[in-house]
Amino acid sequence: MVEIASPVKGTRPEGTQTEAEASRKVREMFTQIAPSYDLLNHVLSLQMDRLWRARVARILSPILKRGDAVVLDLCCGTGDLALSLARAGPARVIGADFAHTMLVQANAKSGARISFAEADALTLPFADESFDLLTAAFGFRNLANYEDGLREMRRVLKPGGTLAILEFTEPPDGVLGDLYRWYFRRVLPRIGGMLSGDRDAYTYLPKSVARFFRPEQLGELMEAVGFASVGFRVWTMGTVALHTGIKE
Repeated sequence: MVEIASPVKGTRPEGTQTEAEASRKVREMFTQIAPSYDLLNHVLSLQMDRLWRARVARILSPILKRGDAVVLDLCCGTGDLALSLARAGPARVIGADFAHTMLVQANAKSGARISFAEADALTLPFADESFDLLTAAFGFRNLANYEDGLREMRRVLKPGGTLAILEFTEPPDGVLGDLYRWYFRRVLPRIGGMLSGDRDAYTYLPKSVARFFRPEQLGELMEAVGFASVGFRVWTMGTVALHTGIKE
């Protein structure tokens, strides 16, 4: 495998050094907060998370409206993006996550329309060239190895398939950016910790965003592993970015 220079290799929650430790810690955190995950997403984002997911579904609707399309929503959590994708058209949607308790929540609210699989994004249990579209909303940042994750995503996409990654990103400097950082780093961990009972998980969130790629850097890594027509759009004062690319 060609080694690609990048500013960060993967997430590293506090107290972890290796990829295995990071992966285990992330799984433990999301297992713990699953019961309150939906409520906190909506409250802490001021309901913007619903708008972001709906917007992603609209952008990807040409694929979702194809009856023969097969879609993988990776790091699906409690299934909110998978549900938005399924509502946008007849495409078959599969959600995958490595936290079992997240999938229990997802399955309870999805009905029979969506299939779910317990799977690690770095070692997917799917054959090569299985999917027309692969999405990941606010989960890619939590992978222990970003390059390996992108390569695995590319492996399971069909030629001509689309990758779409929705992630938090650091906003630019300025009054609005500073206000967002104050909320994200000072207020959000307190509210999240109080409502979920796990302050560590909501302290990890702003730290993981601060050390994650800037939009241009993630786009460059996507191109380096073989995605074409890579582009991104930034929303909500520069706090969220949607990256898309095509497997040639």
